[in-house]
Amino acid sequence: TPARITVTTQALVVVLTRLVDPRGRRGRRYPLTAVVAAGIAATLAGARSFTAIAAWLADQDPSVSAALGFQERRRAPNESVFRRLFARLDPEALDAVIGAWMWTATRHIAGRRVIAVDGKTVRGARTSGAAAPHLVAAFDHAAGVVLGQVAVAAKTNEIPTVRTLLKILDLAGAVLTIDAMHTQDDTAQLIRSAGGDYVFTVKRNRPSLHAALKTLPWKDIPDHGSTEKNKGRRVRRTIKAITVPAWVTFPGAAVVAQLRRTVTVKGKTTVEVVYVITSADVDPPTLAAWVQG
Repeated sequence: TPARITVTTQALVVVLTRLVDPRGRRGRRYPLTAVVAAGIAATLAGARSFTAIAAWLADQDPSVSAALGFQERRRAPNESVFRRLFARLDPEALDAVIGAWMWTATRHIAGRRVIAVDGKTVRGARTSGAAAPHLVAAFDHAAGVVLGQVAVAAKTNEIPTVRTLLKILDLAGAVLTIDAMHTQDDTAQLIRSAGGDYVFTVKRNRPSLHAALKTLPWKDIPDHGSTEKNKGRRVRRTIKAITVPAWVTFPGAAVVAQLRRTVTVKGKTTVEVVYVITSADVDPPTLAAWVQG
């Protein structure tokens, strides 16, 4: 809606005031916040070059230019204005303020902000002299936006990088869903000390914990399930969850669960069983939705 767009634009302009203007005083014909905000808005609208960004802005109604922070009756900046400014901006500072803006778009699911943390290699970014960068990102389940990302340094791995990312996020009241690689005591303690809850997948990289969960009396625990059918494909998902037994030790753990996914396609059935552990005191259907999300 127009009202929502106005609020979102205002939030973007506000967070951009945290950027340091790299231009000299004589090179500041247009406000820093306006130029950067226009660049972001045009990119979201599909612009893929500085020329396209300038053309997008020139095509906008004057009210849009005003909302972005440009003065009335002044010609829109050309591509060289955008190119020179973005070439000189601190990329880490820009990434941080865009992440702060994305937080304003997040929504709660059953009263909680749910964030997925995962690592991905950037497609198409490998060069003859260097491997493609690998990024660890925090992704909001409800809004579908990236709240922050950190590059994995050479000669290291995702585990310490995830902890670096978590330290720059506001985790108070949030739920973090993270894959099995990061089912680590230190990561769990970091999330809990920041006021958040975790949902970890448990696999054989934590052999003792995995064995403990696997041997629980799951056959005696009632399940909650749902079935989806689509174009000859049938998927049955079930979850069984219980309060974590005292002898299953993991920092802050409250609930453990077994998730089973049974997929039938053209008469062939495959079954996948996954175990999860969470610090949240949550009902099974909500936990299943967090994991699937």
